[in-house]
Amino acid sequence: MQRIGIGYDVHRFGGRGPVRIGGVDVPHETGLAGHSDADVLAHAICDALLGAAALPDIGRQFPDGDPAYKDISSLALLAHVRMMLEEEGFEVVNVDAVVVCEAPRIAPHADAMRAALAGALRIAPDCVSVKATTTEGLGALGRGQGIAAQAVALIQKRGEE
Repeated sequence: MQRIGIGYDVHRFGGRGPVRIGGVDVPHETGLAGHSDADVLAHAICDALLGAAALPDIGRQFPDGDPAYKDISSLALLAHVRMMLEEEGFEVVNVDAVVVCEAPRIAPHADAMRAALAGALRIAPDCVSVKATTTEGLGALGRGQGIAAQAVALIQKRGEE
């Protein structure tokens, strides 16, 4: 049995730099604000995986009011989500994600992001796609006020093809 999930996250600029996206520190004058490390890409993937397994979303799994998650690595959260899926008998097949921002540029870091995310998920890097786009100057993201990410994930019951 295969299942698909979708995830979305957005964080505004205003935190300490650099910007962490997909587990990679990307140089930028301002970091992203958040309770954890504010990694929008990892968060979107977490929600896609949780949704595919019909588990509660990232906000309920790792509440931002819980001091245990203050400044935590989102790759650690992603690895924990993977373990939750394994407990339910699922494995990750692939992830496809897009980062939406005007800056910083994502493309030079996409391969490192793929590798970091794949490591947390214990899948091959060629099973993780990271793309980027802008909003052509439209809206809050277009004005450079933050970064968003959207992801879809395919999971399957372990041992099934």
